Amino acid sequence: MTPVRTWLGYPYPLGATWMGNGVNFAIFSEHATGIELCLFDNIEATEENFRIPVTERTDQIWHVFLPDVGPGQLYGFRVAGPYDPEHGMRFNSSKLLLDPYAKAIAGEVIWADEMFGYAVSDKKEDMTQDFRDDAWGVPKSVVIETGFAWQGDRRPGIPLRNSVIYEVHVKGFSKLWQEVPEQLRGTYAALGSPAAIDYLKKLGVTAVDLLPVHAHIDDKILVDRGLTNYWGYNTIGF
Repeated sequence: MTPVRTWLGYPYPLGATWMGNGVNFAIFSEHATGIELCLFDNIEATEENFRIPVTERTDQIWHVFLPDVGPGQLYGFRVAGPYDPEHGMRFNSSKLLLDPYAKAIAGEVIWADEMFGYAVSDKKEDMTQDFRDDAWGVPKSVVIETGFAWQGDRRPGIPLRNSVIYEVHVKGFSKLWQEVPEQLRGTYAALGSPAAIDYLKKLGVTAVDLLPVHAHIDDKILVDRGLTNYWGYNTIGF
């Protein structure tokens, strides 16, 4: 296994940032005693291929730069520190964490007792730490290229006082709409379809406000019943 080269990196911006010659990782933690960056080769991997200690700190931000990593890399963090629920401390390096600043997320939660930081069946409930690894069943953060070709598009510049804002749920907006091509119904692309644009313009709408579009998980009670979280308010990415 070839060692991963590491450089000191930068405290900002937070998250994983593709710099053209590598990726900078930066994460905030005031009380952590240690942080490891975990790299995965594919989403089916049950454990990380590399576990890299993040040793550099600038104030309360831990950071590292990997010159041999690029867009598409799957990753997560393991964070060590005190497990003291009575004081809000629930550090558990046995559990793989998403990057709170992740720009993309891959995979789903596979519900099991290991997904919790505490021993679910223990009579002390969340006061007892669970030391089982959960990397096999949790989503992974993804490094992405954030550049986008706007092709000369510009903001309309409509003042707020003249704005008409239309709040809409992406899926619900077009799922049953016959005028939208069937393959687009319930998708982001449907919002830009001719039928949708014409409808919004006729209403006098100047801006569309989308209900939760962050990555979210389906609660275990829903999964057990073969259902999904339609509204998406159980978000894991912001």
